[in-house]
Amino acid sequence: MSVDEQIFEASTPAGDLRERAARKAGRVPPAPGGGAEVPTTIGVRRLCLVGAGNIATVHAEALRGLTEARIAAVVDPRLAMAERLASATPGARAYGSLGAALAVGGFDTAHVLVPPDAHHAAALPLLEAGFSTLVEKPLAASGAQCDALIAAAARSGATLGVNQNFVFHPAFQQLRRELEAGLFGPLRFVDCLYNMPLRQLAARQFSHWMFHTPGNILLEQAVHPLSQIMALSGPVEQVRAIAGPPAQIAQGVSFFSSVTATLDCRAAPAQLRFAVGQAFPFWQVTAVCDDGVIVADILSNRTFAHARTRWLEPVDLLLSGARTAGGLLRATLRNAYDYGLSTARLKPRSDGFFQSMQGSIGAFYAALDAGARPELDGAFGRNVVAACDAIAAEAFGSDAGRAPAPACSRPMSPAPAGEVKSMPDVAVLGGTGFIGVETVRRLLAENLRVAVMARSVRNLPEVFADSRVALHCGDIADGEAVRRAIAGVRVVVNLAHGGGGGDYRQVKAAMVGGAANIARACLDAGVQRLVHISSIAALYLGPQRRAVTGKTPPDRRPQARADYARAKGECERMLLQLHAEEGLPVCILRPGLVVGAGTSPFHGGLGFFNNEQHCVGWNLGANRLPFVLVEDVAEAVLLAVRSEAALEGRCYNLVGDVQPTAREYVARLAQATGRPLRFHPSVPGVLWAQELAKWGVKCAGGHFPKPPSRRDILSRGLTARFDVGEVKRDLGWTPVADSAVFARLALQAHAR
Repeated sequence: MSVDEQIFEASTPAGDLRERAARKAGRVPPAPGGGAEVPTTIGVRRLCLVGAGNIATVHAEALRGLTEARIAAVVDPRLAMAERLASATPGARAYGSLGAALAVGGFDTAHVLVPPDAHHAAALPLLEAGFSTLVEKPLAASGAQCDALIAAAARSGATLGVNQNFVFHPAFQQLRRELEAGLFGPLRFVDCLYNMPLRQLAARQFSHWMFHTPGNILLEQAVHPLSQIMALSGPVEQVRAIAGPPAQIAQGVSFFSSVTATLDCRAAPAQLRFAVGQAFPFWQVTAVCDDGVIVADILSNRTFAHARTRWLEPVDLLLSGARTAGGLLRATLRNAYDYGLSTARLKPRSDGFFQSMQGSIGAFYAALDAGARPELDGAFGRNVVAACDAIAAEAFGSDAGRAPAPACSRPMSPAPAGEVKSMPDVAVLGGTGFIGVETVRRLLAENLRVAVMARSVRNLPEVFADSRVALHCGDIADGEAVRRAIAGVRVVVNLAHGGGGGDYRQVKAAMVGGAANIARACLDAGVQRLVHISSIAALYLGPQRRAVTGKTPPDRRPQARADYARAKGECERMLLQLHAEEGLPVCILRPGLVVGAGTSPFHGGLGFFNNEQHCVGWNLGANRLPFVLVEDVAEAVLLAVRSEAALEGRCYNLVGDVQPTAREYVARLAQATGRPLRFHPSVPGVLWAQELAKWGVKCAGGHFPKPPSRRDILSRGLTARFDVGEVKRDLGWTPVADSAVFARLALQAHAR
């Protein structure tokens, strides 16, 4: 059973659960054959959040502004996550399944916040039990599922809404108000340009639901601009769409990152230019009227208009241009003012996204209180999904409805005739990431049989289709999953850091706890070697006299470092302690700044990127940086796997021979990509002062984060010198020394 399916597992028959839950919530279910639901008076609206991921935390924050709403239950099969969210909400109870929550009751309204392909399964029992339900976008993964939810709501009398929150974005709402006021005459045409980055695409997280079929990206992302178009122009009645060229993201899997659609809508025609994975984020809705054009800039949260004055053309051009510019300036200054007050906690959070969430959720509850149908009801959600389906069918053709790739584990194929070996030689944990893909490829090139464990094994590169690869779904937080993945292997390679969000306690539990699970499993299984992939981030890399070597210990002042670096250092200490006390056969490799095809070229070791075009350096950018090609890292892993030397208890830093400065790297990357990229030098002391000022503002507003560390900023500058003679001598490692080869593999690989 999948994680999503576990949410809806019930221990008693569905009909009994629905009736019991409805009565505990103060409702009388409709009589068989029809009849209206009879609500009782409820002084405080009690909510159940189904799903406790990132979007659930946003809903919880938005709900705090609705004084009549109280979160009574949080449901997630990852019970620890449900408990974490419930603990931040006084009076809320955590449940591991929806069945358990329905059995107890105590709520009258629900928010469905699980992945899109689980919306139908989560919302259906709630609606059938008579609970009014707000479903995150999209309403469901197909038109048939939408119809089933609408029918269930109609039978029980429950209210069904869909959280297409960007319909309530402040800039878009201003556009709607100006249209409804008739300030520019009748609406004639709507144009929407949606040109956005896509984090999962850049990180090659192709196991995400949006990549399972070509049409899913529309249901995941295009529903935002489509909902805005339909709020202005009405339902889509006819579609003409052309897709951009597809990219092959996995064996036999195409991904269409762009599509242009002409939409015949009931009230006015529209056009959508939809593109994701783009470098410059831009999202603009334009309403063309008889007497002007209104523009909502969604990302900048500002609305402006192009209109005429009463003057002749030369004067009209001057005055109308000044009016448009004035509108832009006023909106920009207002946003800056609101941001400053919100940062200082002198006013509530005011960014456009959060306001859109508050507006959408608030409108749903306002409709409930008034006994009215929400604007964004089931029918609206169904129309948006239908538009996505129509665009997919028109633009993607036969690929649109392709069945998703299986997500289960896959055993290794039997050994060829005449070969005795049938068990894997090496287990690579976290083997589907950037370094993992190259490592598996290199191991297979040496004819080694490989077991790979990852959180998901969907849409993997072609190398994982090799018959010598066994796939295991699992998380290093699950000790039993680790034991199954490493069963029978001689060497284990750990590339899974297990990290996540939250405070340091949570980061440590994930990263150090996961590494400990792997170490214990290796000791129990008697593996010959554990190759643990750490990072030079575990070390202090600021100014120092001596060169950094493999013998250099993790930073002796870990509390002064960022959470990731601190946890990396703690992992190393824990593993080396197990080596000393229990004989854990561990060898630690610490890659430097790993670059190459398959990852973003905008590495955090260069500086911090407020956007891709501008890199603010950690220092002046004149020191050589410890770059290493991903191919060289994979080669070092192979050498550690095959070495007969005693490597246990040893640490090796993997830093290549070609080490451009941050200035040089950014300049060469700009040349390779043809983009106007810029490096901006800075002084560590000034950066620290700036971070202290930001920290002071947050403290003044009542929020007390960890104070910024000068030591961490100095370490990020990577001014330390590296001596990697040990790894070259002990493993025979020979990283690329030709700058032209480095440029081809690290920089030109990102040219379009």
